[in-house]
Amino acid sequence: MTEVPDDRPPPDGRSPYGALSVEAPGADEVGVVPWPLMFRRRLLDRAESSGYYPTIVLVTVLYGLFSVGFTITILSVSIPTIADEFGASTSLVTWVVTGPILAFAIVGPSMGKVGDLYGHRRVYVYSMAGACVFAGLTALSFNAPSLILFRVTGAAVGAALGPASLAIINRMFPPHKRVQAMGYWSMVAAGGPVLGVVAGGPIVEAFGWRWIFIAQVPLTLGGVIIASAVLPDTRPQGDPVFDIKGALTLGLGVTSALVAVNRGPEIGWSSPLVIAGFVLSPVLLATFVAIERRVTHPLFNLGYLRRRNFAFAIGTQWFTNFAYMGGFIITPLLLQDVFGYSETKTGALLISRPLAFAIAGPLAGWFALRIGERTSAVVGAFAISCSLVALSTLDAGSSDLIVIFGLALSGVGLGMSAPSLAASIANAVDEKDLGVAGATQQMVSQFGVVVGITVMQTVQTSRAAAVGVTASYGDAYLVGAFMAAIGMIAAAFVISTPRGERGVERIEASDREPVPTG
Repeated sequence: MTEVPDDRPPPDGRSPYGALSVEAPGADEVGVVPWPLMFRRRLLDRAESSGYYPTIVLVTVLYGLFSVGFTITILSVSIPTIADEFGASTSLVTWVVTGPILAFAIVGPSMGKVGDLYGHRRVYVYSMAGACVFAGLTALSFNAPSLILFRVTGAAVGAALGPASLAIINRMFPPHKRVQAMGYWSMVAAGGPVLGVVAGGPIVEAFGWRWIFIAQVPLTLGGVIIASAVLPDTRPQGDPVFDIKGALTLGLGVTSALVAVNRGPEIGWSSPLVIAGFVLSPVLLATFVAIERRVTHPLFNLGYLRRRNFAFAIGTQWFTNFAYMGGFIITPLLLQDVFGYSETKTGALLISRPLAFAIAGPLAGWFALRIGERTSAVVGAFAISCSLVALSTLDAGSSDLIVIFGLALSGVGLGMSAPSLAASIANAVDEKDLGVAGATQQMVSQFGVVVGITVMQTVQTSRAAAVGVTASYGDAYLVGAFMAAIGMIAAAFVISTPRGERGVERIEASDREPVPTG
């Protein structure tokens, strides 16, 4: 049996499917096309000829991204319940939320590179299928360690969905239209985990936490089938070589830093584990840089760091995610500690932010087409900073309208900046590196999320004794506002994409010159 390629028919009219040779006495060779490939080809032909193929691809990949991303944080409201069920400590069970976030950040760049080398459709489908399997295993967890293992492993397998979806979308849309598509991608990528936090309480209370993952299995399986049928193929690079040393050193370097930042508030900043993490991380990352400068096929092209639209866009994302998620995590604590609100009322107020983001993300993509990525990113970061300043004024007598305004303004801010920054990063790299570039952006954003949550919570708890509980929250919000303001300054250095079919080629020559690998 010959290998069956899955691309468009060649110009000479020969069948793209190869032939299944059946030899028997007195019979000639018969060409047979496997029916699943015929079905996929016909479905793909119909989708491509409909005039809506880019939209079909966008909806398909975002469905898969949401089905996996939604469950990353959904168990955060169920930690005490799960701890009681398994007879485990709350600090141990916390890793069902922290572990997947760390896994996404650590494994992402390697998965993005795998997609660049072997094809993003293939990696997307395999990753989603793996996430489906581990969702089922999560529902069958028999103790706390097994639950953590299945959640972290499932997140590591599903980490390819983000960079693969980014690469597929960016290949479907021309550079001058990517920002609009990125509005929808940002809405799902950032809104899914946040919506999981908000919706997790009612779902778990009504059905139990296991049913979340039982329901996820058929939903994800349906996504695998649809993605297999309609997503476009990307040809694997000739003679692909994966940089194993670079992947290991980068993964270990990021892991060391994230574990140190995450565990510092729990076990103390002077703990040997925390100190070791902070010492090892820069050593391992320096080793990664040295490896990338020597190898012929690096995991990540360091030359991209010399491009303004890559370096400053990624830096802006770190600062804005620091402020955005740090503020979101401490707000429910403020509402319960200072306002005395119930979990239900707290959740009702918190939903204003993902709703604002859901509206702002797609609109911001359309808006950025007219005002440019730089202006959109600057205004978005400024809005996040202002939102945290507004939240810093809250006290027990404040109106709920101020809470809603602050949270909604934060959602609008990230909804404005995220699509523009994602499009700027994609337009700054070569098409063959779209996967690893998208994964790098996600890794940096997740690192900002972890640091922002840790720092802002640490500021609040450390200042409570000195200035009081209410004022300590205000101080934490102001730290986040300051970081968002730095992100606003970084966004000012991003170059907007000139509109038109050849717009990206007219960006400053210094920012688009050939990039050396060393």
